Amino acid sequence: MRTVIFDLDGTLADTSGDLLAAANCCFADMGMAVRLRPETDAGVALRGGRAMLSLGIERETGQAADKAVLDAQYQPLLRAYEQAIDVHTQLYPGTMDAIEQLRSDGFAVGICTNKPEYLAELLMTKLGVRDAFASLIGADTLPVRKPDPEPFFEAVRRAGGDSKRSCLIGDTITDHNTARAACVPSVLVTFGPGAGAGQADVRALQPDALLDRYEDLPAIAAQLLGH
Repeated sequence: MRTVIFDLDGTLADTSGDLLAAANCCFADMGMAVRLRPETDAGVALRGGRAMLSLGIERETGQAADKAVLDAQYQPLLRAYEQAIDVHTQLYPGTMDAIEQLRSDGFAVGICTNKPEYLAELLMTKLGVRDAFASLIGADTLPVRKPDPEPFFEAVRRAGGDSKRSCLIGDTITDHNTARAACVPSVLVTFGPGAGAGQADVRALQPDALLDRYEDLPAIAAQLLGH
């Protein structure tokens, strides 16, 4: 079965607001004045908890963050995020219409994310769309994570698909490199925080296709994977 696997953060949904809020909770608990802002720091949110903590600490102190501090604050950040995971997060326009069209066209769909599995499951459930995806592989589902191709392959397998007729939809170089390692088409979105400064950034990676809006995805998937 033809299969389309999606990254989550920055691809299916803009999760940056809630991620930044969780980091800011940590800074407040540490007695720091620094706060990360969606207007300027959304991109770093999609690079993970330690990246957000590092940025804030460096801004506050003018020095690189100590690894021990990052390790100590990582679990508190995850707890803060879990408690307010869907306050600001929104699916991108047209996402679920495209997913339903793909399923109607005979595609299997799944998720492969570097977000911890329990948080990815919680978020998709709270957004009311978990049942639309036949699989969900998180950062800790397997011993390896993206850009290793094995999480992608496992997402395809659990969705009941065929890795030889599959593609990965993502928003960063990590997703692009995962697709390349798996020898499958790479589709990168041109919207959202992960796209960096704009389309030029993702174009430079030379993916197999660019996705400007979700309503174009069913046609792109059919073109890449055949009918």
